Amino acid sequence: MLAILSQLGMEHYGYSLRERLAAQGLAIKEGTLYPLLRRLEAQGLLTSRWETAGNRPRRYYRVSAAGKKALAAMTVEWRDLAQVMDRLLESD
Repeated sequence: MLAILSQLGMEHYGYSLRERLAAQGLAIKEGTLYPLLRRLEAQGLLTSRWETAGNRPRRYYRVSAAGKKALAAMTVEWRDLAQVMDRLLESD
């Protein structure tokens, strides 16, 4: 969830988001990504819109105001956890 929210400051459709995450080293299967996007939208953390111009309709997602707040909170939690794990892994 943190990875998804972190990449949706700009609009992306599912496939472009999947490719962006993969380029950063996080491969997510379509069967995982699309249900997650729908769930995040249902929770109010994402907004979406349909674009029907072009060859096929695409649903574009973007982080909502509530999603930005959740992203900020999760980022703090992640960084705190990463510091703890670093200390644990460095200790004998």
